[in-house]
Amino acid sequence: MEKVTVDTVREERHVAPAHYSMKIDSFSLLSEMVDNSYESREFEASATIDTVREERHVAPAHYSMKIDSFSLLSEMVDNSYESREFEASGYKVSMCQSRPMLAVPFQLLMFIARRKLVLYPNGDKSRNGDGYISLYLVMAATTGFPPGWEINAIFKFFVFDQLQDKYLMLDGGLRRFSAIKNKWGFPQMLSLSIFNNASNGYLIGDSCVFGVEVFVIKNEGKGEHFSMIKDPSDVTFTWEVQKFSELTEEFYYSQVYLAGRHKWKLKLFPNGNMKQRGKHLSLYLGLDDHTKFHAGWKLFVEFTLRIRDQVWSHHHEETIRTWFNASENEWGLPSFISLTEIKNQSNNFIVNDTLIVEGVLNRLSVLKDFDGASLIRKED
Repeated sequence: MEKVTVDTVREERHVAPAHYSMKIDSFSLLSEMVDNSYESREFEASATIDTVREERHVAPAHYSMKIDSFSLLSEMVDNSYESREFEASGYKVSMCQSRPMLAVPFQLLMFIARRKLVLYPNGDKSRNGDGYISLYLVMAATTGFPPGWEINAIFKFFVFDQLQDKYLMLDGGLRRFSAIKNKWGFPQMLSLSIFNNASNGYLIGDSCVFGVEVFVIKNEGKGEHFSMIKDPSDVTFTWEVQKFSELTEEFYYSQVYLAGRHKWKLKLFPNGNMKQRGKHLSLYLGLDDHTKFHAGWKLFVEFTLRIRDQVWSHHHEETIRTWFNASENEWGLPSFISLTEIKNQSNNFIVNDTLIVEGVLNRLSVLKDFDGASLIRKED
């Protein structure tokens, strides 16, 4: 069986992503710390518009204009013919046609964005359009626009095939209209020899139909800025567990420590947790203020858990890299160290019936939106 391959389409454009962006600082640190992949926060986006089309039976969604006596119109109109205004993508639009031009104005945001569909019946000779129908979408009447204005839109042009009851569609793609570049379209949209040939159905009895669809792209301003803090300040938590031999509860919490703008606490199972009970000491690091976090929060942390050798500094420690989230806000090791090692006096872990436990934050992720607001803590 022949294998069907799919080519990946790669393009460059000046228009920023409309729905979501993700900025990553310290990419090298992230690549070291994650085992496989990094997932962004969840976000919502409207359905994408399929712009890869050549022919279709569905009429243009926004506006169509039928021209009778096309040859007379192209001879008699010196400048332009303007249709009535119409709505497109929730904005007010009008469409104009002239001997060399067809126009579309519309209103956007707090200023009037007047657009024109510009039709050259005999071709735009200045752009090698001689012998073709030329069609453009042009932003007009921009004198009242604010400085640096720009409007992003997907547009499609249509010519009706009256014999087969379908439309030839040319996809103008996603374009950025601005003061520098306010005209987009096709100087060679359709050759005049094809357009004028009645057997093709575009010009029948000197009558034709052009259409347009305009989809304005609104930047939703959503995104995230991910960065890593290496060796954040005030990162070592020291907990002196006194009267260790007299501990009877299953587990104990340390005091709360503030580090990396978050509150942490250590959790100790002196006689082991789960299957390690009676065999190992279990030790964990937990987030104490996670209930104040945004829904869907996650925090990447590299931390070290340590039992101190109180004489020679031959400490026992383990380093963990993991994601903290709403369902997993405590991380550690059930078999952190065997009870035999803990109680061996030569290891100097217990001195004067006191065990010293430490937690160290080595690296900590920071997640903000593009305005600098935290996407983890609600009050930040």
